[in-house]
Amino acid sequence: MSTKILIVDDDPDIRNLIAIYLENEGMETQKAEDAAEALTLLELEDFDLIILDIMMPKMDGIEACLKIREERHMPIIMLSARSEDMNKIHGLASGADDYMTKPFNPLELIARIKSHLRRYKKYNTEVEADKSVIEIGALKINTDTRQVWTGKKEVRLTPKEFDILELLARNKGIVLSVSKIYEAVWKEDFFKSDNNVMVHITKIRDKIEEDPKRPIYIKTVWGVGYKI
Repeated sequence: MSTKILIVDDDPDIRNLIAIYLENEGMETQKAEDAAEALTLLELEDFDLIILDIMMPKMDGIEACLKIREERHMPIIMLSARSEDMNKIHGLASGADDYMTKPFNPLELIARIKSHLRRYKKYNTEVEADKSVIEIGALKINTDTRQVWTGKKEVRLTPKEFDILELLARNKGIVLSVSKIYEAVWKEDFFKSDNNVMVHITKIRDKIEEDPKRPIYIKTVWGVGYKI
């Protein structure tokens, strides 16, 4: 799987320049012209590292970095036309891993990106060794102890509810049909008139979602099934 980098800068020339250097290194890139577009892309795709400009209209890089850090831990390298120490401190304090001042040497930026990716992937490999814990946002699922938390609050699920949630979590981003969920959890053939899955999904949402009518974890894909 190729390394994917998100480049966030309101200057298209800078976005394109960085993308050219990264793609020459065999990396995949996505570009966003502002923080709002970047946050939308982060909801849709996974990235290994973010290059984030500080001075952007509407939402600046500091605020965007704080929002990203609420749920994500990939390296963030900030770019700024300002070189004052206080700007660097604010950038790093908001959760960035590194800071470069414009104009910058693209080769130095590439070297820093590779360094952060090596550390991040080493850390992630160690974390991934423990497959018994699945974390999605504030939702934490321990498949060994069969416990679930939303934030610091433990949620009590029935065995079937837990099995459905674990199945969806292990297939994050993949839409599973009602029949596939039923046959995986109940271990028997599915009949169209059976609404067991729908009933259990409703109960799970009541327990893990802040607003079950507007779920952020278990999404309904109409006519297809459910996904996390």
